Amino acid sequence: MIEINVRTNSQTEMIDITDLVQAVISENKIKSGICVVFTPHTTAAVTINENADPDVPHDIINALEKTLPRSVQYRHLEGNSPAHVKSSLVGVSELVLVENGRLMLGTWQAIFFCEFDGPRQRKIIVKLLPDV
Repeated sequence: MIEINVRTNSQTEMIDITDLVQAVISENKIKSGICVVFTPHTTAAVTINENADPDVPHDIINALEKTLPRSVQYRHLEGNSPAHVKSSLVGVSELVLVENGRLMLGTWQAIFFCEFDGPRQRKIIVKLLPDV
C-alpha cells in the first residue's frame, strides 16, 4: 500500500493523478495486475474520465454544483453536506487493470482526485495486486 499526498487549492476541483498512480506502478515494477486507487475521505472522491479537454472536469463540477447546491437546507451542521453527497455519488475508489507495466486506460481517460470540501491536504491510497 502506497500513500500519495495531494494539496487541493479550491473548494471544488478535479486533479489529474494519473501520472502519480503510474509512477507507483513503475516504481514497484508491476507488470500485470490490478491497481486500486482509494481516498479515505468523506468529502472527496476518485473517478475516471476524459483528460484531453479541460472543459470536461469543469462540466462535471458544474453539473454536481447545480445538482447539489449549498443553498439547500441540509441537516448536517458543518455546512459541507453537498460535499458528502457528491463523494457518495462519485465514489471513493477505482479499480484499474495494469498490463505491460501500464495502466489500462482508454485513449482519453485519466484518473481524477475530486475535491468537494477544500482546500485541504488529502490522501490517496494505492494498492497494487499483481498477477501471480
